Amino acid sequence: MDSNWTKVYTSTQQYKVELIKGLLAENNIESVSVNKQDSAYLFGEIELYVHVEHAFKANQIIKQAEREE
Repeated sequence: MDSNWTKVYTSTQQYKVELIKGLLAENNIESVSVNKQDSAYLFGEIELYVHVEHAFKANQIIKQAEREE
């Protein structure tokens, strides 16, 4: 992954990453998830990346979503 992407979210639960990814897509923010979990034991995290220029807005959306949980 090149330097134009920055990590904005991590979770050990795939569904949470997909929910955040959907929220970002609704706000026209492209995101990419990178699954760093071990396939046999499922430890590790799933990371969500956005383009650097969308990081601030993405972080605001994520914080709002976490407050509503």
